[in-house]
Amino acid sequence: MSASTIRITVLVENAAERPDLGAEHGLSFWIEMNGNRILFDTGHTDLILRNAARLEVNLAGADAIVLSHGHYDHTGGLAAVLPLCPHARVFLHPGALEKKYSRHKDGSVHDIGMPQASADALHRHAGAVTYIDRPAEIVEGLFTTGAVPRTNDFEDTGGDFFLDAACAKPDPIIDDQALYFSGSEGLVVLLGCAHAGVVNTLQHIAHLTGGGPIHAVLGGMHLHTATDRRLEATTEALARHTIDLLAPAHCTGADPTALLRRRFPRQFAPCNAGSQFVF
Repeated sequence: MSASTIRITVLVENAAERPDLGAEHGLSFWIEMNGNRILFDTGHTDLILRNAARLEVNLAGADAIVLSHGHYDHTGGLAAVLPLCPHARVFLHPGALEKKYSRHKDGSVHDIGMPQASADALHRHAGAVTYIDRPAEIVEGLFTTGAVPRTNDFEDTGGDFFLDAACAKPDPIIDDQALYFSGSEGLVVLLGCAHAGVVNTLQHIAHLTGGGPIHAVLGGMHLHTATDRRLEATTEALARHTIDLLAPAHCTGADPTALLRRRFPRQFAPCNAGSQFVF
């Protein structure tokens, strides 16, 4: 890999590219760029360790770990990863540590926040933890959006999310953030779950960068509960951005993913555990 090449490897996702890789409800990306190695989210369990070994990814070499938000399926593997990375800097929004719950259609309530083991590992790593709520450069050339403004009227958080078990305090998931960098063909955007809305996120990045072309969008778009209106508005917005590579993953949902494949057949690419993207 040349010094100018940027490689992204999917370590954890709901499906796997190869039979020797595991799959789980979660997401994790490994980014290699400018001599730096960055882990974006950690999946749900310690599966990340086994997949990383099979993909010949040395997690102990991570320079930075970025958490997109505080849900278990993005932070659960942190307890297994952090002991391997004593010198890695960790970046997250302070809201990622809040209690988080979801209410299902049957009325049941589930704790979906960061597992205690991961929070404990983060506390032990406290000297190398940075809390970010605004745009910031993680390593040279790689940026986080910080909290994403909610500007349109068709995107929401993608479910019934709350800050308390009684479901009295809605969770706006202000901790949701994405990563982006400038490749040779335009901007590349990495999404965790896009609870702020994928369109809001892309608009925010366009504002931060002066509106340069978006070459690729990879990751979770949390569209599995989206209304027809939201899906139509989302596909229209993606078409306006003239994206060259669209790789939905994780929480996007089976039907919305199929819709994106139909609408963008040339741009569409799978984004499963084991998938690699080079820019």
